[in-house]
Amino acid sequence: MSALALLDYASVLVFALTGALVASRAQLDLVGFAFIACLTAVGGGTVRDLLLDRHPVFWVGQPTYILIAVAAAVLVFFTAHLVESRYRWLVWLDSFALSISVAAGSGAALALNQPPVVVVLMGMATGCLGGLMRDVVCNEVPLVLKQGELYASCAFVGAVAAVLASGLGLAGLPALGIGALACWVLRAGSLLFGWQLPVYKSRPPRHRP
Repeated sequence: MSALALLDYASVLVFALTGALVASRAQLDLVGFAFIACLTAVGGGTVRDLLLDRHPVFWVGQPTYILIAVAAAVLVFFTAHLVESRYRWLVWLDSFALSISVAAGSGAALALNQPPVVVVLMGMATGCLGGLMRDVVCNEVPLVLKQGELYASCAFVGAVAAVLASGLGLAGLPALGIGALACWVLRAGSLLFGWQLPVYKSRPPRHRP
């Protein structure tokens, strides 16, 4: 199994778990669990593959990805009630999924010899869009837009780190692992220590005499 396939499998599994946890918070039925888990698991990667013109889209060429997402949904459906704080599990699982999928998206673009800007954007799209779809469909405040936390910026830093590591001569999992680690450290720091970037604060308009 290639490094990119391994990252895609890991990303699908962990993102599917987060999707199922959000479905549990929305009190959906088992089919709803499976739908949200699959949407979350393959949403970002689907957009990536369509933009990069990769044929077939990764889960169409290998339906095992969908089966993994459905299995994760079934598991959470029968065990979510055992978790004391589903939201806490959600944000931490999502942090791992974000980091893995940023590496997967960056790696897919690097494998096609795309320019650095495209690699960074594909890493961010793969990492952020699945979770964004999940939260919007389930009427949750999207984690990517939550004020006071780093999220999209973590994906950006992770993708840039993967590009820089690749430019320094690292290839495959080592370069992508550096990107994933950089992304996760920032996200974990935001969750644990409140790291954040300055946010825009509106000011009242000046009254002209």
